[in-house]
Order: sequence, then structure tokens, then C-alpha cells
Amino acid sequence: MFSGGDAGAEAQPPSELPWLEKYRPIEVKDIVGNEETVARLGIIAQEGNMPNIILSGPPGTGKTTSVLCVSRQLLGAAWRDAVLELNASDDRGIDVVRNRIKGFAQKKVTLPPGRHKIVILDEADSMTTGAQQALRRTMEIHSGTTRFALACNISNKIIEPIQSRCAVLRYTKLSDEQVLKRLLTVLKLEATPYDDSGLDALIFTAEGDMRQALNNAQATAAGFGKITSENVMKVCDQPHPLLLKQLIDAALDGDFDGAHNVFAQLWDEGYAAIDVVGSLFRIAKYHECTEESKLELIREIGLCHMRVLEGLDSFLQMSALVALLCLPAAKRKRAAAAAAAAAQSRGK
Repeated sequence: MFSGGDAGAEAQPPSELPWLEKYRPIEVKDIVGNEETVARLGIIAQEGNMPNIILSGPPGTGKTTSVLCVSRQLLGAAWRDAVLELNASDDRGIDVVRNRIKGFAQKKVTLPPGRHKIVILDEADSMTTGAQQALRRTMEIHSGTTRFALACNISNKIIEPIQSRCAVLRYTKLSDEQVLKRLLTVLKLEATPYDDSGLDALIFTAEGDMRQALNNAQATAAGFGKITSENVMKVCDQPHPLLLKQLIDAALDGDFDGAHNVFAQLWDEGYAAIDVVGSLFRIAKYHECTEESKLELIREIGLCHMRVLEGLDSFLQMSALVALLCLPAAKRKRAAAAAAAAAQSRGK
């Protein structure tokens, strides 16, 4: 069901392999999530007529794995010679397109009948406009022998002429259930001890990114021997969700001192403003409170996130966020106290 890495990696002890590579799917049917998109790729792998494709979506959702699975099923034993993979670490300027990619497209390779060579360009949205223009011409000239698969995070950074030549497949973040299912499978195969709080922490920190979830799980297992909430948060170096929940609970009670003490503790521990704000949003989004309170929380967190991204990430700025989170509840408490006092005076 899972791959064991390439031939060179199989000679190493299993413990030396990253779990991400050790358990990377080798067939399209084993890919987790994005069922409709994966089903379309499965049909391509069966029928053999692969078009030029753009795979767009967040990191860690299976874009590159999908293309590799399809290429293996299409090309069989010839896939190593008939697939050229370039990622962001490679030089992908106009010279690479004109020389390396063009040379690969012209290369003679023995393939099964009706199959084509495949060029995989990972993180294609980081290619320069000049390189993309050169690639467009190469795609036209060698369309009879070579197919192109471009994986990117944002499809509108690919120039229109290339988009019009490709079928666009869109990927979304994996659901918590999908990440959990694969995590449980891997942890069972690795015989790694864990508890429910550890799994919750892995899912919280991954945010739908399977790569992040597996890397965090392996790092936690290697560093501490057991996957628990505390251990995961130490490895990922993110503010603990329970502390952030305490902050929001205090804010919803209008308790500025209590909420600010929690924030000051996080600040003293060295967490950056962007980490605190990002984690606060995820906690607020699923917090059990009234719809009105949730809208107020998310509005203020969103405005603060915008200011932090602009560079305003001081202690004072974050303290103002805590005050604004507490303000609606404080106003409601003050109004309720005034109404109670008025009712009492009328009773006298």
C-alpha cells in the first residue's frame, strides 16, 4: 500500500527514512483526500492519455505525490528515464527551460505504446515570467512526445498562455479526519506510543497539511519517545491551545487582567506576535460561545493580523488586541449592572 522510497533509500535502515518518504503512496488509489481530483487522475492513469496539467493548492495536500503516482502507473519500469522533476531548489530560469527541459523533450526514450515523457515542475509559480514564456513554446513544439505537470500554490501566478494549454486540477486542505486516519496508520506501523491529546495537537499544528503532520509526529517521537500534547507543542514551538483558550475565556468574561497575564506569559516565552494571532484565530473559530461573541473575536483578531503583517508586532500592539477582545464583554457587564441599578432604584 505504501512505498518504501527509491532503490537507494531501501538499502538504508528503515529508521533513517523520513516517514513522509517511507509512507508516500505509490498508487493513485492510496492518495488521501481530494477524492474528486484524485479520481480524475485515476482515469488518466488508466486510459493513458495524459494532458498537460496544472495542480494548484496548499502545500502538503498531495500535488507532487499525485503526479508521481500517475507517472509510475503510466510509464511502468521506464518512469525513471522518462520523467524529469524540477523543484524550487533547482535553477529554473530561461536558460534551464531552453537547455535542460528542451534537451529532455528531444531525448529518445523507449516507452510503452501511446505514452509520453513527463516533465514535473514543482512550485511552478516561482518561475520567472521569461522562463514561463519560453516554456510555453517548448510545450507547443514537443506536444507529441512530452507532457508537462506544473504544481503550484497559486494558479494565477502561472501566465495565461500556459493555463490555457493545461487542465487545471485544484486541491484543498485535508480534513482533520483524513489527517487523523493516515496518522493512526503510520503510528501503528511504527509502533509509536501516543495519546488522544497528542493526536489533537498534531492535527491542530498541521492545519490540513499532511507533510507537516507526519514530520511533526516523527520529530516528536524521535525527541520524546511518546506523542503527547505537551511534547508536540515543544517540537512545533507554537503557543499551547489551552493557554489561548484561557485567554479567550477571560476576554469573554471581560477580565482584562486575566487575559493579559496569559498573553504576557506567552510573550515572555518568546512567541512571535504572528504565531499568537494565528493560533488565536484557530481557537476562536471553534470556541463554544455565542455567534455574536465569535464574530467580535474574529473581527478584532483579523484586524490585528493585518497590522502585524504590516510590521506592527510590538507588545503594545498585542496588548491592545487583548483589550479589544475584552471590551464587548466589559460593556455588556457594565450595561447589565446599570440596568440592575436602575431597576433597584425604581423598586425603592
